[in-house]
Amino acid sequence: MVLYILSADNSKEMDKISEELSQYKFKTVEKQDNYILMKKRRYGNLLIHAVCLIIALGFVGMVIFVNVVYFAYSFIWASPNVLITTETVSEDGESLEFSDMDEILKKATVII
Repeated sequence: MVLYILSADNSKEMDKISEELSQYKFKTVEKQDNYILMKKRRYGNLLIHAVCLIIALGFVGMVIFVNVVYFAYSFIWASPNVLITTETVSEDGESLEFSDMDEILKKATVII
């Protein structure tokens, strides 16, 4: 699970970024005064699920296990998380490393 951090100057800009990410099917997980946490759930490629199901039904039943593992990977670890914040320093006092919107959208639309 990767956390991408976007910087915003104020709450209006945070809301604007949040609305833009909502268009790409990101859902708000948590919202506070100084941050918004969003996540896009990924379930895997439908074509891969269909092929695994056909192979499992017709030939080898163990392929269904591979399909479940692929789904779990996509759902738990490949789902991108985005933190939109007005903060520039972490709780440890270190400066935050910010991502850009293009990088996040590229990760959100990857097929596998």
